Amino acid sequence: MALEELNRLNTLAFTHRVFDVARIGALHIEPEKLSSRLTPIKEKFGLEELMMLSTCNRVELSFLHHGPTTPDFNKALLQELFTGIDAAELREFLEKLEHYHGNQAVEHAMSVASSVDSMIIGEREIITQTRQAYEHCAAAGLTGDVLRILNRHVIQTAKKVYTETSISTKPVSVVSLAYHHLKRLQIPLDARFLIIGAGATNTTMGRFLKKHGFRNFAVFNRTLSKAELLASELGGKAHELSALANYTQGFDVIISCTGAEHHVITPALYRHLLQGDSQRKTVIDIAIPQDLDPSIVDQYPVKHISVSYLQHISNENLQERSKELAHVAKILKEAQQEFEEIFQIRQVELAMRSVPEQIKRIKSDALNEVFKEDVDALDQQSREVLDKVLGYMEKKYIAGPMKLAKEIMVKHG
Repeated sequence: MALEELNRLNTLAFTHRVFDVARIGALHIEPEKLSSRLTPIKEKFGLEELMMLSTCNRVELSFLHHGPTTPDFNKALLQELFTGIDAAELREFLEKLEHYHGNQAVEHAMSVASSVDSMIIGEREIITQTRQAYEHCAAAGLTGDVLRILNRHVIQTAKKVYTETSISTKPVSVVSLAYHHLKRLQIPLDARFLIIGAGATNTTMGRFLKKHGFRNFAVFNRTLSKAELLASELGGKAHELSALANYTQGFDVIISCTGAEHHVITPALYRHLLQGDSQRKTVIDIAIPQDLDPSIVDQYPVKHISVSYLQHISNENLQERSKELAHVAKILKEAQQEFEEIFQIRQVELAMRSVPEQIKRIKSDALNEVFKEDVDALDQQSREVLDKVLGYMEKKYIAGPMKLAKEIMVKHG
């Protein structure tokens, strides 16, 4: 039956649930290298279609294969694809991989794109990553009909989840929460930002700020080259961390996230950075332990946004998002049933592609061979009527059986 054909679909997933995200990064393949890396794999292992999804917390391979996908098959495939990992790493990846097939793979794909399988439930970026992953693989000639209709349905389902539920309405990431606080404080776009630390969190924060129109940045970092890299991206100026003690340009907002074990911003340093300014300032301290000496909040007018405060809000928002999971589950279940019907109908269409040509050949044989003498004896008007009758019957003979076959497939699976 048609749904049995869906069992050719397999997904091998390496996710944040069982792997450290740094380990998952070892499996990442750049989009421009997908074709050269995946095409030989597709050919060698006889895969009909192949797609790879790679994000910061998951790498997944989805493929169609007629033969059994045994542990030995998976091992050989991964060994051929990820040549940079040693035997011990490969063994660990194989032991912990999540293998979905058939309907399970469909359900998993929808859960991923809808973010309920993500590290942060409700983060919408995954839907874009899923769509782009398919587009890259399709452009490389790796995908086919099944992955095409699956990904179209997956994206439609994810959009429905985000539209009809509030799973993504309340921010939960530290960066997005911090930005929302800045927005509520009505910080002007020309505000002077001191970014202390150029690690991943501050880099993400800086990009977020620039994206929303902020433009005045000074970046300080222990390693100057990293400060220069971030400052270049933000259109700001780079300084060594030690240069804070001599900085005299003033500030409106400090965003600090270093790995220091002590308070980087001491009362004396803060007083120097103010340069006599008595206006209320904003300090977003995302470091653990915090970079801002707590006594500064008592001595100066400061809007202090700490990582512990942001985490508290994040946890509350996550609880709110979790309440939506039942609604999301209902949407995904309905979408699963819809896809089964779509898949069955598509299999009928593919199976009956030859019917129109067969009917055309029967018509041609009847006119030009079997009843040729009778047809030749007809006058012009009779020939025209006969052509109209046969043309009408040809269309009906094509549409009728096609519709009936679809109804039977949907009804009986």
